[in-house]
Amino acid sequence: MIALFGFASLVGLVVLHTLVAGVTTRFFRLRLATSWGWVVYTVVLTPMLLFVSTLFFTGIGVGAGVDLVSPTIVVSALVGLPIVLGVAIDYLYVPPPEEYELPDTR
Repeated sequence: MIALFGFASLVGLVVLHTLVAGVTTRFFRLRLATSWGWVVYTVVLTPMLLFVSTLFFTGIGVGAGVDLVSPTIVVSALVGLPIVLGVAIDYLYVPPPEEYELPDTR
């Protein structure tokens, strides 16, 4: 029973991390007016944010009872996979920022 709860909480954390990765990617795409700036920020800052979140949530017991063999698998499942999914969802399924008309700020 504990392993089932651990697996469900682990999947929930992957979904939460995917949401965070998608939102941060969208934020960087909207805020940065350069062509490669949002890519650099997404590749550098989002993994750091997700890694800190992984350390916090696994420290309080998320995924307890699930044996994922090595820490490399845990990091790739909780950091790498959500980044790939979040960026793909934002880039492929959400309209690009150029399609939105923003009001003049003056």
